[in-house]
Amino acid sequence: MKIQLTNEATKKIQDKIEGQSGHLKLKYDTEGCGCVVSGIPTLWFVHQPDEGDDMTIETNSYPILVEKSKMVFLDEELKIDFSSQSNTFQLKSPGQIINGRMNFRMFPGL
Repeated sequence: MKIQLTNEATKKIQDKIEGQSGHLKLKYDTEGCGCVVSGIPTLWFVHQPDEGDDMTIETNSYPILVEKSKMVFLDEELKIDFSSQSNTFQLKSPGQIINGRMNFRMFPGL
């Protein structure tokens, strides 16, 4: 899997985390979706990786955690962008926009 962050996304992430320690995670969130197939990719900033399921993907900017068990729902090449028009992150692949309004969630204590 290859993940690239645009300059706009990198700058926005830097603004949000403000030098805090933690890990950026591309989470395939299924809470409230009904089933695992109906999940939505979101960006999380977490304290630590889930030792049983998270793997680290190196990017052109920040390393990103991805759940091994949910990689089947993601494309092989991904780009994380930030839209100033909608004030949201976007997850794209060469063939589609996977999530055009991707949330960024900071976990308490970070």
